[in-house]
Amino acid sequence: MDSKISLDLADGIATITLHNPAKLNAVNAAMWRGLSAALKHVAENEALRCVILRGAGEDAFAAGGNIEEFLTVRATVDDALHYHEELVAGALEAIRNCALPTVAAIRGACIGGGLEIAGCCDIRIAGESSRFGAPINRLGFSMYPGEMAGLLALAGPAVVLEILLEGRILTAREALQKGLLSRVVDDEKVFDEAAACAARICAGAPLVARWHKQWVKRLMTGVPLDEAEKRAAFDFLSTDDYREGLDAFLNKRTPRFTGR
Repeated sequence: MDSKISLDLADGIATITLHNPAKLNAVNAAMWRGLSAALKHVAENEALRCVILRGAGEDAFAAGGNIEEFLTVRATVDDALHYHEELVAGALEAIRNCALPTVAAIRGACIGGGLEIAGCCDIRIAGESSRFGAPINRLGFSMYPGEMAGLLALAGPAVVLEILLEGRILTAREALQKGLLSRVVDDEKVFDEAAACAARICAGAPLVARWHKQWVKRLMTGVPLDEAEKRAAFDFLSTDDYREGLDAFLNKRTPRFTGR
């Protein structure tokens, strides 16, 4: 089976590619495991500053899960729990908890599990002809609550219910309007725009990017910050990158951040 997760590293950017071209990059059990492994490898590499997730080719980001495989991997309740709690949740949590900024570059179909993967990324850039949805009501099964939670946090209950109850496929413009996407560009510009986005992220101080992700996640809990957390918000004062950033600004030069 020609399905895999590939990982390419260059210029501080990790590109993770969902590769299953015969099935529009539908994600099978091995690929969910591979996605978790790729994110673990990324987390251990201190030279990296950004992650791009994409599908192989130009026809699909990922057209959901591998439905044929469900006859074996989800044959019983115990099997289904293992599949969703261990394999799928493990991969989605790895994306969501990635300390580095993550960018989804979306061309073509972004359906079901593909939508769940893209929804866990920080920034989602899609082509004009890409399409989105989760028409699983036609297959007789419901979205696992743990996976639904990510889409709820992203787009809210009204959008999630519209997607799941109708099973309708959304255009890129509709997905943008409903908060599922960050921006929409011409199809042929998707990967270039994702690369440019990653380059802009890499030009900033890497510790600051991590802190911004950390604080957004923390603030979304709705619990007020305690005194220790308020003080920790100024940890940047003791970093080399803070001193470098100020010096570069005052001397009108481009900063050279080291992540320290």
